[in-house]
Amino acid sequence: MRLTRRSLVRSGVLAALCPIFDRLPFLGAAARAQAGNGEGSLEWRHGLSLFGDLKYPAAFKHFDYVNPNAPKGGSVRLMAIGTFDNFNEVVAGLKGSIAAGAGMISDTLLAPALDEVSTEYGLIAEAVSHPRDFSSATFRLRAAARHHDGKPVTVDDVIFSMQAFKTHNPSLAAYYRHVAKVEQTGEREVTFIFDAPGNRELPQIVGQLNVLPKHWWQGTDASGRKRDVGATTLEPPLGNGAYRIKEFVAGRTVVYERVKDYWAKDLNVNAGRDNFDEMRFEYFRDATVGLEAFKADHLDWRTENIAKNWATAYDFPAVNEKRVLLEEFPQRNRGIMQAFAFNTRRDKFKDPRLRRAFNFAYDFEEMNKQIFYGQYTRIKSYFEGTELASSGLPQGQELEILETVKDKVPPELFTTEYTNPVGGTPEKVRANLREAMRLLKEAGYEIRNQKLVNAKSGEPFSFEILTEEPSVERIILFYKPSLERLGMAVNVRTVDDPQYENRLRSWDFDMIVASWPESLSPGNEQRDYWGSQAADTVGSRNYVGIKNPAVDALIDRVIFAKDRAELVAATKALDRVLLWNYYVVPQFTSDKIRSARWDRFNRQDPLPKYGASAFPTVWWWDAEKAARIGTRS
Repeated sequence: MRLTRRSLVRSGVLAALCPIFDRLPFLGAAARAQAGNGEGSLEWRHGLSLFGDLKYPAAFKHFDYVNPNAPKGGSVRLMAIGTFDNFNEVVAGLKGSIAAGAGMISDTLLAPALDEVSTEYGLIAEAVSHPRDFSSATFRLRAAARHHDGKPVTVDDVIFSMQAFKTHNPSLAAYYRHVAKVEQTGEREVTFIFDAPGNRELPQIVGQLNVLPKHWWQGTDASGRKRDVGATTLEPPLGNGAYRIKEFVAGRTVVYERVKDYWAKDLNVNAGRDNFDEMRFEYFRDATVGLEAFKADHLDWRTENIAKNWATAYDFPAVNEKRVLLEEFPQRNRGIMQAFAFNTRRDKFKDPRLRRAFNFAYDFEEMNKQIFYGQYTRIKSYFEGTELASSGLPQGQELEILETVKDKVPPELFTTEYTNPVGGTPEKVRANLREAMRLLKEAGYEIRNQKLVNAKSGEPFSFEILTEEPSVERIILFYKPSLERLGMAVNVRTVDDPQYENRLRSWDFDMIVASWPESLSPGNEQRDYWGSQAADTVGSRNYVGIKNPAVDALIDRVIFAKDRAELVAATKALDRVLLWNYYVVPQFTSDKIRSARWDRFNRQDPLPKYGASAFPTVWWWDAEKAARIGTRS
């Protein structure tokens, strides 16, 4: 299941900071009704859980992790890196640079609970139903749902939104690819018909749809120009969520204000959240400048992603005086693969033996000691940090699944545990480089005049590592000398954010530093990450360019898993095949989120199990604390 913009806002990740509807036959309304509970009527539910029971009953008042009496007011200033030139979330990731927080202005059909795994409750939709075979899903909209202009949220809005995302966003089109048709099946009922039964997560996937106001997008702007839902825009869009755009300076600042008459402010899924009157995102081209702005009290909260900073940069008076608080929050709601990622569309990276040699040149242990202050562990799974990560040798149901693609995967994965090379000492580094040279020789390369060349053509092996973040350069530059010792010519290029995004969209790179966050219940988004179709889809996250029939087959096993046990087994099998193809050089991770904040805020204790810091979602402005530490700059 994809980590949606709304789930990122709710979990606090945002504070750290990512049509063909009638092609196939479908069930008619009568058939869908029969499929509901076998007695000719729909079985309405107040929420959905992918595997397991709902924690909260239909009449629940609020989530356990919120303070339902939290005061409303105050403001919070957050940092964003890069720039922005777009508020239209439909084309986010495809055109322009979307503004931080843009997803907050639109509500979804369902809202996630942060203390349950893959569970969502009604937001715009007051109830949802699906047949036992998951061949469709019907949502009943709340009569009270309103856009910010007071007009009701309608079934037409839902249908328009699905069409817009599928038509204008290839990545989301892949995510929603199994939605074959959307139709109105009642005054406030909309039904999504799927192209095949058996996909248990599809009802929740369509429940994550951000609902847009059709009448606004099909209208005209102040100059009389017709709006285009498939284009970027800096005209603040009409929304229906808890916040709307108050003001902005393109590329520099965007401010959201809480909608005082927000239609859903008293719903149980919203009680105790969205407490700030104003949320301001300040943009910085460089994270170092952002840190200095935080120290000078121009920002309220900072999620620290640089280990060196966490170890050395927070020794300033406000910290010593406890006006700035440092806190680490456990990260339980996602897995992660962060890595040096090859573009296998380039011929030079086609051979897995060459790609594996890159891993032997990466001395994580020395890097961790010298520049990370020992704060990280090495990633050894695409689902690092979750029960979905493979380990040891395949067995049980995972082995059975892998046997179905045995002729399409490296045979070693059945007999050898995947491990990363271990460095940290001169002896180990030399041994790893010798193994790297052996692999390069097998791949058809040799050393001539201290340069690595193709043994047949004599062409030197050279490549470029592309980044848009200066703070990543030191990681790349630490790695570069080891590659050069193998005779490679390595160029490091840092470009601005728009150029970087454009080059990714056109696959114009050799290697990048990429990350793929994983939910605790993976599904359709795996196609966007690793699927063959996504390799040629502009805006997808298949940066590597993977086209592997075994991977495609295993993704289907993940998506169509019948229960949690099968999902875990299929995901481990997928993980193992990805690892043994050496598509990336895994980097490092931590199981905690490091944060610093000016002590003006408060929260319920404990925080939600799967919400990390949950800032700013369930926090609130504490006027007493704010008065104690003084006014802001």
